[in-house]
Amino acid sequence: MSEVMDYLLARRTLPAAFLGAPAPSDEQLERILTAAVRAPDHKKLEPWRLIKFSEAGCKRLGDLLEARWKEIEPIADEARLKLERERFVRAPMVIGVVSIIKDTNKAPEWEQVLSAGAVCMNLVHAAHAEGYSAQWLTEWYAFDEKILADLGLEDGERIAGFIHIGTPEAPKSERPRPDLSQIVQTWGD
Repeated sequence: MSEVMDYLLARRTLPAAFLGAPAPSDEQLERILTAAVRAPDHKKLEPWRLIKFSEAGCKRLGDLLEARWKEIEPIADEARLKLERERFVRAPMVIGVVSIIKDTNKAPEWEQVLSAGAVCMNLVHAAHAEGYSAQWLTEWYAFDEKILADLGLEDGERIAGFIHIGTPEAPKSERPRPDLSQIVQTWGD
């Protein structure tokens, strides 16, 4: 298991703009998604679902983001509109994770939301385990009601994350990490 710990201690995110082709094969994607949904799921509610964006779907969503941004910011310049149009073609594959709160007394809502987050993190780890890199993003459109409706989300569903997956095209850089002495407290002494 030291390989797993070595990976976790060295894990870094490469921005989606530096993720190129190839994307995972169908067989690799099935393994990645199978690993992703092996997330903690109190009471086996499966409070999430996945959206695999096709290449055409990514382009279509880019058109929707551009149109929506024009509604939000009518004087947006071409550079911003291009940014919105190209958000989902930065990496060769995007998987959306939808958080679904199951109306039940079996598990608190918070645990269900955390389960969806665990699916996102498992997706990132599984993509890396298959030799790819991944970035977990939300950004403004993950919270925009019109875009969520365009994606087919129903009342009570939310985007936990869009996981951009591809082959690394740049080195990963390190960033400062938390000082454990500042964030870990001992209780009970």
